[in-house]
Amino acid sequence: MARKTEFDMEQFFQALGDRTRLRLLNLMGEQEVCVCYFVEILDAPQPKISRHLAYLRKAGIVSARREGKWMHYRIVMPAHVGATQILKQTLASLKEEKSMQMDKARLSKACCSPAKYALDGAPIPASISEPCCETC
Repeated sequence: MARKTEFDMEQFFQALGDRTRLRLLNLMGEQEVCVCYFVEILDAPQPKISRHLAYLRKAGIVSARREGKWMHYRIVMPAHVGATQILKQTLASLKEEKSMQMDKARLSKACCSPAKYALDGAPIPASISEPCCETC
């Protein structure tokens, strides 16, 4: 019989203790985002972004889904009630930070002009129900 593993609070806090991972969480917010957008918006190499996303997955904060050649990531709330509260508060506070708002603005622009950002053919983040810019 498989034993259920306990929630690793230390790993959870370490996952939140890195600026790149916080930026990734901020960009995901309430939507599912393809890794190609993270690479473009954060201007970081794909292997670095993938390592950070793997860390968030291991911490139980992010889940991944493959669709053809595209990998999509979204936030999942941890099973631990306290960690869920902390994550929700962290995400809310990130929305108030100017640099995080700038990242979100770049994501919106990239969604509306994927060819301009070398993202032509990339799937638009799911859950964007409203046009993200005037040209959409």
